[in-house]
Amino acid sequence: MLNLPIYLDNNATTQMDEKVLEAMNPYFIKHFGNASSRSHAFGWEAQEAVDRAREQVSKLIHCEPKEIIFTSGATESCNLALKGVYEMYASKGNHIITTTIEHNAVLDSCRHIEKMGEEVTYLNVNQDGLINLKELENAITPKTILISIMYGNNETGVIQSIKEIGEIAKKNGVLFFTDATQAAGKMPLNVVDEFIDLMAFSAHKMYGPKGVGALYVRRKSPRVRLTAQLDGGGHEREMRSGTLNVPGIVGFGEACQLCRLSVESESARIKKLRDILESELLLLRGVSLNGSKENRLPNVTNLSFNNTDGDNLLIELSKDIALSSGSACSSASPEPSHVLIAMGLKEESARSSIRFSLGRFTQQTEIEYVINRVKESLLKIKSSKVFETDQ
Repeated sequence: MLNLPIYLDNNATTQMDEKVLEAMNPYFIKHFGNASSRSHAFGWEAQEAVDRAREQVSKLIHCEPKEIIFTSGATESCNLALKGVYEMYASKGNHIITTTIEHNAVLDSCRHIEKMGEEVTYLNVNQDGLINLKELENAITPKTILISIMYGNNETGVIQSIKEIGEIAKKNGVLFFTDATQAAGKMPLNVVDEFIDLMAFSAHKMYGPKGVGALYVRRKSPRVRLTAQLDGGGHEREMRSGTLNVPGIVGFGEACQLCRLSVESESARIKKLRDILESELLLLRGVSLNGSKENRLPNVTNLSFNNTDGDNLLIELSKDIALSSGSACSSASPEPSHVLIAMGLKEESARSSIRFSLGRFTQQTEIEYVINRVKESLLKIKSSKVFETDQ
């Protein structure tokens, strides 16, 4: 039996897996100790749980456990990476390279840094949402200290050439940070093979709890150092002070383990459903795909319903389908998507776009229902326009 409403906004957040909740439960009431309390069993239990979770998280991206710094989420991780590098390496240089399609956690951090006197280069993307690697290399100067380019875009799912970017950064002696919030858990990641020095990701995008995330910080070749943005206690290798969210961290660890063990089979299943949805909707007149068809995450399709008001279509569908026109962090903004505009879409097409993002709990019967509902809604909106014109 089909349960409504249907959730297809998994890039905004995901439903927590029941196994994650089961792992977390004991650390709310029974094992409630502070992981920094080293003089009794309650603290020891909490620290052991954090250590175990740190190992589970590290295995997901193939790094050492000590290279994982726990934060409140990917936004904090991005802030810590960018501002931490800016302050720590100020004597070496004052130039950062990023792109025009980053999440606001990166873009706003870069604007803050610019106000402090730093120089930031914003690389453009082509119509597929991809940067030009030659332009990246040409943008590097003797003062460049960091390249910050997201792994997979939150609106289109487009994946950048991360390994090649990492190679360019390493060849030029520049640190490479990637916001992998959307990619982690959805595809195999290896920070060593891809020459990544810093990586941000979050639990709630991979069926874990909200309010906890991580920043990977390379410890050797090179050893990356950051200036802490929170003072007090020296937790997390003195990079992020504050009492650790033990239940959240435990849940994050369990979520990472579940994703690691099923990432290939699950990604293939979700991609198949995404392709069914996409191929059917692209048969409709005026519907077009935004972003690269080949280089993207397996769970996302971003479609423009040209000659249709995207907000009206979303409202019509929202009765029984949860969708989004773009980033959840900027959904209240009246402006069209900065990502789609950067890719060369006209404002009208950008405003008519809808993001469909599938997840672990998405079923084929739901996809079939969504296809039919979209078709019905488009006909209803079109009929309404004809009626208004006749009046």
